[in-house]
Amino acid sequence: MNSYQERPAPGGLSVALDCLWTRTVDEPAASQQRVVPDGCTDLIWSRETGALFVAGPDTAHQLATVRPGTLVGVRFRPGYGPAAFGVPAHALRDLRVPLGELWTPDAVGRLADGLASATDQSTVDDLLLDTMLARLRNTAPDPAVGALVSAAAGPIGVADLADRIGLSERQLHRRSLAAFGYGPKVLHRVLRFHRAVALARSGTPFADVAASTGYADQAHLSREVRALAGVPLGVLVS
Repeated sequence: MNSYQERPAPGGLSVALDCLWTRTVDEPAASQQRVVPDGCTDLIWSRETGALFVAGPDTAHQLATVRPGTLVGVRFRPGYGPAAFGVPAHALRDLRVPLGELWTPDAVGRLADGLASATDQSTVDDLLLDTMLARLRNTAPDPAVGALVSAAAGPIGVADLADRIGLSERQLHRRSLAAFGYGPKVLHRVLRFHRAVALARSGTPFADVAASTGYADQAHLSREVRALAGVPLGVLVS
């Protein structure tokens, strides 16, 4: 049996963190899972191997190999993970990177030892949350992240977006790459796609999904889903 569970981040961290999650695979053979862009970055721990690694922001779908065992993750909202990991987001784009390549051996060792000795899921969650909170306190995210996400979610041009946030277009592009791994146009595309998929999974008719998320029509939505997910929307949400 395979299971996946998400747990909301506590109130004080919900601005930066989307959720904690656990995926357990009991089937003996490895399988593949389709991962689609959402603008997020994840810190992931393997309970069986002790490996800690970071999943960076994706620009297109990836087929990840899923092996038997349990993975526990912390998912950062778009723009917040790079501050905790200590590198700009574009350095993680479309990559899965061992945490040891980003943090000092002592920092990775403390977290790995604590996770290995945890006796229950609550202790694992608390340790992950405390570690991420400490990292965010030491290196604050770009203060423009919230405004960038809000503005990029709508149908707005790059020049207007830069003007709304009070940056030059060059500054906007540079800070967007550092925070999200994408320039503002790609950020808008990914955020719109993510909203559309969430609506479709909730049962909203596809034509209504297209209209409410800013696509020109359902055909436009279908083309974008195929480009970013590699499969039709109906297959993706089934």
